[in-house]
Amino acid sequence: MKTNRRPGFTLIEILLALTIISILSIAVLVGLKPAQRLADSRDAKRAQDVNEILSGIFQCAIDKKDNASLSTCLGSYTVGNTYEIVSGAITSGCKNTCTLATSDTSCLRLDSTLSDYFTSLPQDPNNATTGHTGYSITIYSNHMAVIDACAAENSPIKVSR
Repeated sequence: MKTNRRPGFTLIEILLALTIISILSIAVLVGLKPAQRLADSRDAKRAQDVNEILSGIFQCAIDKKDNASLSTCLGSYTVGNTYEIVSGAITSGCKNTCTLATSDTSCLRLDSTLSDYFTSLPQDPNNATTGHTGYSITIYSNHMAVIDACAAENSPIKVSR
């Protein structure tokens, strides 16, 4: 007696294979933590930006021979206050965008004073507010400048020179 059986997979075998593949896929995705990897990527961009801003400020100070006060490169500021770095005519809303800022009007416009060093100021990857960069600067009496990423996700991002 001859049976007409074709080689292939049964419906049960196919469903079992799909179930196993689905379970393995979920385990891999959970293990990779995609949200964490995206946050790490944004923080890497922020770290690059704060270094770029600080380098631009001190390159300006070297070029203009203004290591004593940095006022030629930064404009008017109060020693010890923290300012959000802005571009354009922004004069308020800085504490809303950057909680590190001393006050809501602690905005320091650097797009004009550093125009020879940046085509546009670096922008925080999550900041969509026009004119606000999402980065802050504090100048101390010893002329040390500290640049912070206001919205760092994993740990503070701060560079000083």
